[in-house]
Amino acid sequence: MSVEAGAVHGIMGPNGAGKTTFFNVLTGHHKPDGGTINFDGRNVTGEPPHRLARRGMSRSFQIMNLFDDTTVLENVVLALPEFRRQAFNPVRGVFGNRALTDAAREVLDQVGLSHRADEGARSLPYGERRALEIAVALAARPRIVFLDEPTSGLGTDATSALADLIGRIRQRYTIVLIEHDMHFLFGLADRISVIHWGQVIAEDTPAALRADKWVARSALGEVA
Repeated sequence: MSVEAGAVHGIMGPNGAGKTTFFNVLTGHHKPDGGTINFDGRNVTGEPPHRLARRGMSRSFQIMNLFDDTTVLENVVLALPEFRRQAFNPVRGVFGNRALTDAAREVLDQVGLSHRADEGARSLPYGERRALEIAVALAARPRIVFLDEPTSGLGTDATSALADLIGRIRQRYTIVLIEHDMHFLFGLADRISVIHWGQVIAEDTPAALRADKWVARSALGEVA
């Protein structure tokens, strides 16, 4: 499987097909048993997540990882490369650093949360918490962003808002997303890979996949 720079590439498949395991291998959380992973022409197979993050990979998770006891702005500050370079300087001084907070506010503006910057992360509605998680992923200044089930738990309005958000940021990042909501996925992706039995059984544009015989013979065919 390959992903073109600047594209929105979807991954779909039934539960247990291997989608999240695939993400975990690509982003360094699991070491592969075989094969290679190449990023920007470099073999990065088996590299740990922090090294891949420095190369320009970032991701979200099915279960959100946010610091609920801090503000929305502070969650993003903590993910900035400049914050990591502060090493063991006191956190209080970092949050008072105007350059860092301005950089974090720019990221929040990308995801439509700048007006929530000073609120507690715990207080956000679920859909905005998903947007904040994406902001945390973007704060690392990635070249490619992996989103694992971003619409999970979202209602109709929040899903629509998330689609608008991805539509805005797709101009800046390569995006790969696992998604069960086929209407959401088929409306956003340039290409989609169908994973089943631990294999890519089909890959094409959304329009072409609707007519694919393997997709049509699976339960995914009805939704597609």
